[in-house]
Amino acid sequence: MNKSSELIKITMVAFEGISAFHLSVPCLVFQDIFFGQQVRFDLRICCENSLQFETSSGFGVVVDSDLSAIQEADIIIIPSWPNDLPEPSERLIEALIEHHNKRKLLVGLCLGSYVLACAGVLDGKRATSHWAFSEQFQQQFPKVDFDPNPLFVEHETIITSAGVAASLDCCLHIVRRLCGSELANDLARKMVTAPSRTGGQQQYIPAPVNIKPLTETSISLVIELVEQSLNQSHSLDEVAERCAMSKRTFTRQFKSTYGCTFGEWLQNRRLVLSQRLLETTKLSIPQVAEQAGFGSDSVFRKHFKSAFHVSPVQWRTTFKQ
Repeated sequence: MNKSSELIKITMVAFEGISAFHLSVPCLVFQDIFFGQQVRFDLRICCENSLQFETSSGFGVVVDSDLSAIQEADIIIIPSWPNDLPEPSERLIEALIEHHNKRKLLVGLCLGSYVLACAGVLDGKRATSHWAFSEQFQQQFPKVDFDPNPLFVEHETIITSAGVAASLDCCLHIVRRLCGSELANDLARKMVTAPSRTGGQQQYIPAPVNIKPLTETSISLVIELVEQSLNQSHSLDEVAERCAMSKRTFTRQFKSTYGCTFGEWLQNRRLVLSQRLLETTKLSIPQVAEQAGFGSDSVFRKHFKSAFHVSPVQWRTTFKQ
């Protein structure tokens, strides 16, 4: 979390033939969308072999930095990597290892996680990437606990994400982690996207889901009502009954739609609400715990510390206006 008014320095590594979308997502989240607001990030794009390169979309890009820009960065982002997965250069690997040894944040978006794996910084850790490359990834990096399902996987100083749209979720998560949920939610509103999709949400739905009109017992409507009353108790049995389903059927359909269990979803939404209450109100910690639906402040403190690696008091102190 960033307490000072200094800009957070981000260096993004680009390359010849990079997808324009993968290149633009971090630019949008960390720089372009801050219209009417104080900019919080200093984003630089560097390229190893040339200061001018072509994107896969057919237009050229000119940058003013080579890999030396990595040395000044607080965060390094590898936004993608070519689909044929060429070995990154020794110079890039050495720069990433040096950055990691300083306990600064490394981010591999989509196939960018391949570069982090080549640097050895993912060994012994859980990581993700685009699901289509899961078999190749697992074969080449057996020391990495590769999980093809989540949108992104976070460690204290390393974050890896799935492909394409998941990189947007990951970048918004970084904003939330460093600058608070209010700013992340505001940026999401400006981009007209979901403010918070959890890292545990699945990358894709493997089987088609029949879309039915909303009814008073539909999952979508019931879950919307649950989210409007997070301070109340919501048991799995009770919610399944409101959806006119057995618990087993509800659990299966909920996970196929949301990519996690109902209990995991409910806890995440309560944690997001608690962040907002800590940042924007003067409620005591027990009051925040009650309004966010945790029942007791001891349970709330335990789950908050597990999720965000800081206490509720530390979170409030960091983002206090």
